[in-house]
Amino acid sequence: MADPVDTGSVCQTVKKLQGKVAVVTGGASGIGEATARKFALHGARAVVIADVQDDKGQNVAASIGPDRSTYIHCDVTDENQVKILIESTVKIYGRLDVMFSNAGIGSASKQIVMDFDLSNYDKLMAVNVRGMAACVKHAAKAMVEGGVRGSIVCTASVAASVGGPFFTDYTMSKHAVLGLMRSASLQLGAYGIRVNCVSPGPVVTPLLCSFYKVEAEDAGKLFEPRFRLKAAGKVLSAESVADAALFLASDDSEFVTAHNLAVDGGVKT
Repeated sequence: MADPVDTGSVCQTVKKLQGKVAVVTGGASGIGEATARKFALHGARAVVIADVQDDKGQNVAASIGPDRSTYIHCDVTDENQVKILIESTVKIYGRLDVMFSNAGIGSASKQIVMDFDLSNYDKLMAVNVRGMAACVKHAAKAMVEGGVRGSIVCTASVAASVGGPFFTDYTMSKHAVLGLMRSASLQLGAYGIRVNCVSPGPVVTPLLCSFYKVEAEDAGKLFEPRFRLKAAGKVLSAESVADAALFLASDDSEFVTAHNLAVDGGVKT
């Protein structure tokens, strides 16, 4: 179990999510875990961890603190589970202020167009696109019904803005996330709800390790030289992506909506 979140290390006056209630899907590991901890560090009254990795998710919630965090099992491909996730959050904590729709999976194979495995495509799209749409839908409904001027942040990818030699289904799915975000932001603006995307470059997470079929302990040696980012001169961390998600979730970005915030260190340039 990880160490408890040190909420005292951030000055009270700079806590960006003071008193807010947030849901983080895919919150048991990787970018989701880093963001859940970041939200708690910045004063969120409650952070609901949603995932299918029950042991890991429960450990994250426990380390944040049972008075500040709850784990709820949620397979985002099942809309009813997403609906229950959001309804349970509102029932327990009274409202929903922030939705970080982050759950996603990677390609099961290289997925080159001429060898496209459409069965694997269907599985990936069910999580990365259908699941994302369900999360945005039900979070938006809860915010509108609760009169909350909330923030919905979706995890896209650097792959959402470019093509690639491999992983065609993953690239397609992240392009779709941008379309969802842009439509939702237009439709929800009248309710004071902002919808944005954060698009990470390559981050050493369980998802990236699954892409390249390497163990986590070997990932650093493999990815350090390949993914050293041009602008930063170092490898992107989940913590840096969490900082961007925090910005989009907080009132620091109160006039930012329909925006795709790239956190890629210039990898596309």
